[in-house]
Formats: sequence, structure tokens, C-alpha cells
Amino acid sequence: MSQVVRAPAPSASIQNASGQLIIGDCIAALSDLPPASVDLVFADPPYNLQLQNELQRPDLSVVDAVDDAWDQFESFEAYDNFTRAWLLAARRAMKPSATLWVIGSYHNIFRVGTILQDLGFWILNDVVWRKTNPMPNFRGRRFTNAHETMIWAARGPDAKGYTFNYEALKGGNEDLQLRSDWLFPICTGEERLKDEDGRKVHPTQKPEALLSRVLLSASKPGDVVLDPFFGSGTTGAVAKRLGRRWIGIERDRTYAAAAQARIDAVEPLPEGAIAAAPSKREAPRVAFAEVVTRGLVQPGAMLRDAKGRIEAMVRADGTLAWGSVVGSIHRIGALAQDAQACNGWTFWHVKTDKGLKPIDELRAVIRRELAHAGA
Repeated sequence: MSQVVRAPAPSASIQNASGQLIIGDCIAALSDLPPASVDLVFADPPYNLQLQNELQRPDLSVVDAVDDAWDQFESFEAYDNFTRAWLLAARRAMKPSATLWVIGSYHNIFRVGTILQDLGFWILNDVVWRKTNPMPNFRGRRFTNAHETMIWAARGPDAKGYTFNYEALKGGNEDLQLRSDWLFPICTGEERLKDEDGRKVHPTQKPEALLSRVLLSASKPGDVVLDPFFGSGTTGAVAKRLGRRWIGIERDRTYAAAAQARIDAVEPLPEGAIAAAPSKREAPRVAFAEVVTRGLVQPGAMLRDAKGRIEAMVRADGTLAWGSVVGSIHRIGALAQDAQACNGWTFWHVKTDKGLKPIDELRAVIRRELAHAGA
């Protein structure tokens, strides 16, 4: 397979209110971006599929596979050099708190992951995108390729302050922690961009549902989202809808034109529908003593665990008495369970007319008052 020449092409830039589309070589364009300027990177690089021959179905019809020049490399070494170059350029553009998502298949994702670690990135998760409608394995010689892998990484092991909207994701998932296997169909139907002859505009267009999950997980409204392999513009379309700013880099002018037209037609969601959900970590600190002094629980009241088997008495100074031992809600909770640590706010409950209620709900009352006063 002959190597595609990837000499930097002259760049052009299209700027509008929601983002910027740069038409040109991704490595050169990334190097021109201001350092530490983006909050999130989503990258869908060439997979280097290594197709040797035309792919046919059992009836000898030709499969519309990815055989474009941009996915062809002469060797693994050439692909690794390309990967290392764009990752270094992307890392330079990332803020210290930024994270990077990169998607791939078994053809390339393990090589990308190794290079990520070699360059100092710190892998936070790998996420499996399970496809509800994958393309069959027509030759019947392998398993159907029914998933792709995304790597989510921070700039380094000491990265702090990166965005992960844990509470919002959990709230939208029936109050269960969101898992690292995501089930979405591949891009089909009206969402798939077609040209005038009804052919796919781009062979590897990703579904908007997948990008929505990524952006809702790891970015906030107003953040700058960078996609160095913009293709049909899914990242830009989703970013605009969700109130994020975007930068897309695409060397193919046909893809770029289709992406820009697609994004221009997107209507942003109303602010109330995309506002960042409050995070418990960012909520104002409230001590249990304040809950007591405000009269939300009375001194002398008995707190219990969720099953009502352990009891401790509330003292006027906001500590708890468990037998002869006095301490904070956290320390007494840990001692009562013979545990190393305890979140007293969720462990201890107060008796009400409607049964036991976590004392964390009393803290929430004060936090709402504080939020209202600061509004």
C-alpha cells in the first residue's frame, strides 16, 4: 500500500459565532493554535485499516468500505510517527485541565494508547462504543466488529480540575453511575449526510448521540472543543447545539463544505436546557454544627443508620455521642461500622413523620438558601 503524501496544505479559516473551521493540514493547524487554549479534544483520526483488496459480500457485491487515501499509510512506523506528531500538537493546545478523547478500532487504538502513555498523557478511562447495528463480517472468518474503543485521557498524572459531570450523568441514568460501555447505533437515516447522487459524504461519520455523551460528560457550556479530524462536522454540530464553542480542522474541502453547511443549520438549545448542573464538589461547605444551630435537627435527637441498627445522639456543638465516644458525624460513623472512613452525611439519618431521612437533605436546605441569597 503506497504512502499518502501529507505535506501541509495552505490553510483557510471560516469563523462564525459558534466556532471556527480551519481547512488545512491538522498538524500545521494545531501548531498555529494558541497554547493552552482548548478545554476538550475529540479526535477521530485515520484508523489505518490496511485494506489490501476490494471487500465483497457473499453475492459478490462490493462493500462501501473505507479505502480513502487519507486512511492509507505505508507502514506502522509511518502511522506511529503521524500519531505522535498530532498528539504532541494537540497536547500543546490543551489547557492544563483539558482532557482528550480519541476513538479507534482494533486496527489502531492500541498503538494510539501506547503513544499516548509514552507522551505523558494519563488514561482516565477506556470507553467501549457498542453498536446496535454493526456491519456484518461477510466472509464469516471472524467475529462481527461490533464496537469501537474511545480512550479518555488527561494531560498528565497530576492533572487537576478536569471536567467530569458525574452528578448530571448519574441523574440522567436513573441515579446509577454511568458505565464505560455505551450502546448507540451507527450513523444512519436522515442523520447520515449524502451527496446529490445519494452516496455517503463521509465514510466514517459518527452518530451525534455518541458525541453528545462525550461533550455532556467532559465539558461545560462555553468550553472550547477541538476536533483535529473534523470530517463531516459531527463534533461542531453537537457543540453548537449544546452551547460549546468549537474548532474543527479538516484538510478535505468537500468534507469541510458539507460540515459547515450542516453546522449552519443547527439551532442551539435554550440556555436552561444545557446549563451545567450544580456539582456537590462545588457546593458551599456546610458544617453539621450549622444544621444544629439552625434548628433543622435538635440537640438530643438520635441519628440512625439507614437500617436503624446504629444510634448516636446529637450534641449542641454539632458533634455526636456514641456511648462514651464523642466526635464528628464522619468519625462516629466510621467507628460505629468499624470502618476506616465514613461519609456521615449519607450514613446518618434523622427520624421524620415519613420515615428516616438522610441528614444530607438537611444540608441541602441550607445550600439552597445560600444559592438563593447569592443569586
